[in-house]
Amino acid sequence: MTPPPNEPVRDVCIVMLSAIGDAVHVLPVANALKRAWPDVRISWVIQPTPLQLVEGHPAIDEFIVFDKRRRGMRSWTNFADLAHHIRGYEFDLVLALQVYLKAGVIVGMLPARRKLGFDTARARDVNWIFTNEKIPPHSPQHVQAQYFEFLDYLGVDPEPPEWGLPITDQEREAQSTFFSLFDKPACSVVVGTSKTRKNWNAEGYARVLEELESTYGLQPVLVGGPSEVEREMADEILSLTNAHPIDALGDDLRRLVYLIEGSALTVSPDTGPLHISRALETPVVGIYGSTNPKRTGPYRRYYDLVVDGYAEFPGEEYPISTELRVGMPRVTVDMVLEKVDLAVRTYINAGG
Repeated sequence: MTPPPNEPVRDVCIVMLSAIGDAVHVLPVANALKRAWPDVRISWVIQPTPLQLVEGHPAIDEFIVFDKRRRGMRSWTNFADLAHHIRGYEFDLVLALQVYLKAGVIVGMLPARRKLGFDTARARDVNWIFTNEKIPPHSPQHVQAQYFEFLDYLGVDPEPPEWGLPITDQEREAQSTFFSLFDKPACSVVVGTSKTRKNWNAEGYARVLEELESTYGLQPVLVGGPSEVEREMADEILSLTNAHPIDALGDDLRRLVYLIEGSALTVSPDTGPLHISRALETPVVGIYGSTNPKRTGPYRRYYDLVVDGYAEFPGEEYPISTELRVGMPRVTVDMVLEKVDLAVRTYINAGG
């Protein structure tokens, strides 16, 4: 049930520990809560890596950092640290947006009258035992829309979805310096993800980089994180291509944000930077084959740019689901370039 008028929600705590893409999906939820309840205080329990992405966001009043690796301690020690930190807190509402056991334990620890989570069918790792209210069951839908179910339950309008990823003045200066190095628009190319089943192949990327440069007049910029898988993929791409991409991989998530924001286009598999690109309204060609793009594709915009290797045959009317497929080998260079061409005509040259 929704909170009655005589029980205003003043203090909300969101539990979403990890996953860059999911952190992006939390932002429209926080922004909608602030629009509906301007005086609400929002806290967010989060881990250090996604914190880099959202720190300083105006909708969040406090980040409660759960660092499972702090000082080399074991995770259970950090639960004790969290218990000490939240002593004296009293939340009106906890939103349990993440469904795995560690997040559930944290929800159970938080002092709150109302702990709202997913229905029992979707609350994996027995997360349902840590909440005292559940959103109604729902057929599968996009992850962002799934988070909006919490707002619907609370009587909060999620529209229009707003992300508002912050970029500081200092980052703007660094962005300007970076892009001054070349005299043509940039295309950020996300070389992969640590989950190898979602990765395309180096040979395909090498050919796409060449076409981005020679046919479309774009400066390719390789972006991504510091994982060994991404580094190896980038090195293989560089060894195979005749293009001249800028190698900008690294562990600075804030730099990744301003590089994507300053680019004319992003090319990415299903990973956090794809959702960052959508939030920043940088057109993104999404390469899908393992995860269902109807569930994890760019939300509401740029879906026309999805390269659909998930479909087992062209035009397959598959349902939204969490089923994983082995579809990345179905993705061809021509499929990717078809979407690049569409992006250039529809969003770049047409100013869309």
